[in-house]
Amino acid sequence: MKNYLDFEKEIKALEQEVDGLKSPFGSEGISEVDTNKIKNTQKEINQKLREIYSNLNSWQKTQVARHEDRPKANYYIKKIFSQFTLLSGDRYFGDDKSVIAGFGLIENKSVLIIGQEKGEDLNSRIQRNFGMMRPEGYRKCIRLMKLADRFQIPVISFIDTPGAYPGLGAEQRGQASAIANSIECCMSLTVPNISIIIGEGGSGGAIALASSNKVIMLENSIYSVISPEGCASILWRDPSKSLQAAEAMKLTAKDLLDLKIIDEIIPEPLGGAHRDPDGIAEEIKHSIIKNLKNFENYSKNEIYDHRKAKFLQIGRDQGFSKSSNLNDRGLSYNEPYIIKFKSHLYKNKYVYGGLSLVIIATIIALLS
Repeated sequence: MKNYLDFEKEIKALEQEVDGLKSPFGSEGISEVDTNKIKNTQKEINQKLREIYSNLNSWQKTQVARHEDRPKANYYIKKIFSQFTLLSGDRYFGDDKSVIAGFGLIENKSVLIIGQEKGEDLNSRIQRNFGMMRPEGYRKCIRLMKLADRFQIPVISFIDTPGAYPGLGAEQRGQASAIANSIECCMSLTVPNISIIIGEGGSGGAIALASSNKVIMLENSIYSVISPEGCASILWRDPSKSLQAAEAMKLTAKDLLDLKIIDEIIPEPLGGAHRDPDGIAEEIKHSIIKNLKNFENYSKNEIYDHRKAKFLQIGRDQGFSKSSNLNDRGLSYNEPYIIKFKSHLYKNKYVYGGLSLVIIATIIALLS
């Protein structure tokens, strides 16, 4: 049974009409199927989908990102990778079912795959804790990322979580420390790591695995420090103001690409990823292969510096870069030319002011 969002009522009615037209059993018994009417109604559905999905606001995109039928990490792992070998446990406490991790092949190239998994139905969602990882989940990922780094195997992460699990037990077992250590591990890798946000990218639970060389988002996914409902509750004490919060937070893929927080957007099929799971899986596979090839000629240090400079650049025009001087170590800040120019003008304002007066006086004298 298909699930529909609030703004898809017209589409629901039309698709139910198509299902009725496809059935040869009418009220008067077996009847001929009207193929022309089916074709015209399907065209109408596609037109409605195109109109609706080309004008989604931030809150509607949040709803699409959370859609029950949206493909999850487990689906993409099965579709994109071959010979996947599941690995479990953090070697301290236990295994966290909300994250799937193991090694597999993509075009005969070994990769470590990490996927935050929400579950497909009620039972699996409870088992997967709705994609909210506990400390042992992050420690499992750290263990495997270090293993991948040792054997120079790239890391691919599928991000889909409302956030890390905030329960008492998780806090007692060091949730904040586990997230911080996971971010540190991601940033210190000398192999390429690529993160794809396939649904929700919520809070530190997402950034713990998305501190990557390339952060990629599906068109209708979201990535934010807090959920719109949580933001509305804090700012206005009113969760119903989720639309205003979502618009203000700039959590959509387009907004984040404009802000240079992410690197790439993968377009979704008409009507969202849940309407063509195979098609979107193929697009994700193509993007992963393309980005892995881009890093083939990078050395370990270049991969590390690329990631470091990428995150230092967020919020700045030029960011940081490695000095060309072999005696210098670390990164230096590249000040934008416009800021350099303004700074120069300010420091020499009296000189330029005097020159301007002389020029103006000369022009007046010549004209008179």
